Amino acid sequence: MPRSVNHVAARARRKKVMKLAKGYFGRRKNVWTVAKNAVEKGLVYAYRDRKQKKRKFRSLWIMRINAAARQNGMSYSQFMGLYNKSTLELNRKVLADLAMNHPDAFKAVVDSVKK
Repeated sequence: MPRSVNHVAARARRKKVMKLAKGYFGRRKNVWTVAKNAVEKGLVYAYRDRKQKKRKFRSLWIMRINAAARQNGMSYSQFMGLYNKSTLELNRKVLADLAMNHPDAFKAVVDSVKK
């Protein structure tokens, strides 16, 4: 019996990977074995960095809140300690936005937390 190979599915699978490799430099964009490895590695990085993106933004928000809190005479840890005891319910993303774009509003939040 002759050997049966599903060329249709194999070609579709390769086309899918080659489409993902579009825009890569050198042989990574048009040689199957190189492109396959590059795409697999790229997908691993994409998965990992979706998680890291959240961490990086949180640390950015903390830096911005810290800088604004220090301008108002408090450290970040003092501010967040008092803030968590208060009745206000804003997350770090919103607090960082207030600190950057609306310093008067952030000052009002600091003053309400101090009381």
